Amino acid sequence: MTISQLSRPSSGASPDDGMTDQEDKASSHRPNFRRNVRRGAIVLILIVVALALAYVRSGSVAVVTQAVVTGILTGGVYGLVAMGLTLIFGVLDIVNFAHGAFLALALFVTFWLVNSMGIHPYLALAISIPVMFGIGFVVQRGVLAGAMGKPLENQLLITLGISLVIENTLLLVFGGNPRSVPLPHDHALPIFGAVADLSRVLAFVGALLLAGALYLLLQRTRLGTAIRAVATNDVGAQLVGIDTRLIYAVTFAIGTACAGAAGTLVAPLVTIEPTTGALFNIIAFVVVVLGGMGNVIGALVGGLIIGVTEQLGGLYLPGQSPLLSVFIVFVLVLFLRPQGLFGRSA
Repeated sequence: MTISQLSRPSSGASPDDGMTDQEDKASSHRPNFRRNVRRGAIVLILIVVALALAYVRSGSVAVVTQAVVTGILTGGVYGLVAMGLTLIFGVLDIVNFAHGAFLALALFVTFWLVNSMGIHPYLALAISIPVMFGIGFVVQRGVLAGAMGKPLENQLLITLGISLVIENTLLLVFGGNPRSVPLPHDHALPIFGAVADLSRVLAFVGALLLAGALYLLLQRTRLGTAIRAVATNDVGAQLVGIDTRLIYAVTFAIGTACAGAAGTLVAPLVTIEPTTGALFNIIAFVVVVLGGMGNVIGALVGGLIIGVTEQLGGLYLPGQSPLLSVFIVFVLVLFLRPQGLFGRSA
């Protein structure tokens, strides 16, 4: 469901309607539930077909299982990155091209914490998330606040400029040499007949926990209620006393913190360079479009789908870039369902 749908109140029925508020709410949710079930069934069928074709292509169940397990573990992190991006779009209506650069910044923050202070890579989350939250808050209030309500191209150029500033600053400070953050006692784990590194499993579990925390924040807290209200109708939110400017800044900060958390989680898995975030930026946009713009649940599911697609693409098209299969899926979604798998038609 989208952020605005989460905040949409059910219309109360009058006594003459012969329907209670609970019955009206239940009836309004039945079509959405059935629609989501149909879409889920379609996605499941497509996954089964994709797995069958992968088996025919590779001729090995073990190879297909390895690709699926790796894809799911990677897709969880993709989903967390995309949730931050879609949250920013759903509330601020800004397409944030700096999202990947914030992830790269978090990678270097994690690298510094591990190598200079001796902190465990994943315990660095306790520092990197608040740091990235603060940076996102300052960037929105200091730079992006003036672009609110302006033409789309202004916002795109500003976020692109922020991305270039971050990447070049990292290049000046840390240089261009690749770096890495090894996880102590990292080892392979057997999973359903496949093998996965402990670091990849921990990154997946951490991404799911943080994604669940974000979902609960949006649904169960006063801040989440305010964010959903602003996403639905910012003018109406102002009329009931919500400081929309503060909510915009906090929302952008939360989205940036999601990118920062993902950066820390993948630090032991990737080569750390100033431009590392660019790849995650591209994939995050694909995931957001696949799941539906502004749909936080769709972003998580889309991340899992893209993760598996990326791995199975190596079986379908050996020797080609794994992103080729991702972009094939992206183009098909744009043509067949431009609002995304879990989005609603305009």
